[in-house]
Amino acid sequence: MAELLERHPELDAVFAASDIMAAGAVHTLRAAGRRVSEDVAVVGFDDSPLAQHTDPQLTTVRQPVEEMGRAMARVLLEDILRTKLVVRASA
Repeated sequence: MAELLERHPELDAVFAASDIMAAGAVHTLRAAGRRVSEDVAVVGFDDSPLAQHTDPQLTTVRQPVEEMGRAMARVLLEDILRTKLVVRASA
């Protein structure tokens, strides 16, 4: 974040790859005298518990991880790992 501020002092928004990184960005922005969210908007990713405990609380992107896992398992079973009944003399 410090390097980004140095290169682009006019920046007014940051999207971080994780809430932990966003919290670090908030810390660094404050140390540089920037106000979050008045001067620079900060958005995280994960909606981890940390997002509720920063000051200000982080705006963050939440992914439905369990639903994504179920969907991926369904895709694997239905489309990639197709099963097939092999009929022989036993039935």
